[in-house]
Amino acid sequence: MKIGVLVMSYGTPQSMEDVEAYYTHIRRGNKPTEEQLKELTDRYDAIVGGVFPLRENTDRQVSTLQETLNRDSRAQGVEFVCYQGLKHASPFIEDGVEQMVKDGITQAVGIVLAPHYSTMSVGTYIKRAQEKAEETGLKIAFVESYHMHPVFIDLLASRVSAVLDQFQEAGALRENVRVLFSAHSLPERILSMGDPYQDQLLETSKAVAEKAGIGKWQFTWQSAGRTHEPWLGPDILDTLQDLKQEQVEDILVAPIGFVSDHLEVLYDLDIEAVSTAKEMDMRLMRTQSLNSDPKYMETLADCVITLWQQNK
Repeated sequence: MKIGVLVMSYGTPQSMEDVEAYYTHIRRGNKPTEEQLKELTDRYDAIVGGVFPLRENTDRQVSTLQETLNRDSRAQGVEFVCYQGLKHASPFIEDGVEQMVKDGITQAVGIVLAPHYSTMSVGTYIKRAQEKAEETGLKIAFVESYHMHPVFIDLLASRVSAVLDQFQEAGALRENVRVLFSAHSLPERILSMGDPYQDQLLETSKAVAEKAGIGKWQFTWQSAGRTHEPWLGPDILDTLQDLKQEQVEDILVAPIGFVSDHLEVLYDLDIEAVSTAKEMDMRLMRTQSLNSDPKYMETLADCVITLWQQNK
């Protein structure tokens, strides 16, 4: 018996040549201006140097999750087959659902490579997949969030502790390092909608801080979109300015809202935030992205199998 697993994520261009089409899709079919395109292309060029390893990372996550699922003792007599579905690049979410049906899959589970639920993020992935599944007759259930999964919390806490060790080795006092948990900002209007996104992020932050024994931590936002409406803040660059006033010298950023190395991590944090901190004589380091870490794959696999068992 084959069970399909639709692994959904935001998507990234396959090459520098695909950046314009990718950006146009994000902008709902509106092409970016030359200035906007150059700014985005320059950012990608700064992190990948014209070579595009970002897509390979998602491919590896999908294949590694499939291996992990089929090693689980609860999967006896069942074969899990993972399909990729991207929001803004090919194969799109709808393509993943269609391919499942073509391959004879009749039952599936969908999961997003994002731990925290928002109607404006994970909710939109699920909506698109559900609509295509209903159109094609595929039975599919969805994992909405896994922000408090114990293996996930343990993994994040170990990543934070590892960087605190690095600070200590460099001569910093562990208790003086300020830990910033971060995630992608969304428009402020989600708060009036009763959206759980912010609350889930704070729950994860608190759990990781307690597990890692951190006293000084706070939450901040990053990578806000450039639209006319207000987005959730404070932004990490503003937070760094505030910490300078507090005379904080060492900062650890744990981008818990992201699970992969991509633009928001490799540029917004590793280049932009690091540069801003350096200008203010502050030292900033971040936790490693989860990517295909076995513990992250274990988290996803457990969520998928548990949901499948509940719905079979």
